[in-house]
Amino acid sequence: MADHTEIPGWGVDGDPRKRPGVPMLLKPRVREGAHWREPERQRPPDFPVFKRKGLEELTPTFGTAVPPRGLSGVLRQVAYDIPEDRVRHVLLLLLSDQVDVLESRLFDRSVDVLSRVLGVVGGSRLRGRRAPTREK
Repeated sequence: MADHTEIPGWGVDGDPRKRPGVPMLLKPRVREGAHWREPERQRPPDFPVFKRKGLEELTPTFGTAVPPRGLSGVLRQVAYDIPEDRVRHVLLLLLSDQVDVLESRLFDRSVDVLSRVLGVVGGSRLRGRRAPTREK
């Protein structure tokens, strides 16, 4: 049998001081200095924010960058009614992401077509862009 001791990482089940994953296996220490026990809660937005089944209230912080809309929002709502340990939950969330991309592309195309039709009137403002100016 060959001697593999010169290979870095060989025998990771050996001395724990030489194992790079050991710090992650230790129980985390409580750090001092925070002025709060729990982060200040965000105000609930005007649109639905989904939370996992069994969670009584929203977590102290949550994302509101992309509110649920259209078919993708309905799919997300259905997914969050299913427990997280079910494959259907994850698959529906993945499907809703793909549907959201498709919805966004369709919306962008329709706005582009409409802005071209209304280009003389300033249709590019529909997307929040400035109308191109002609240089003299």
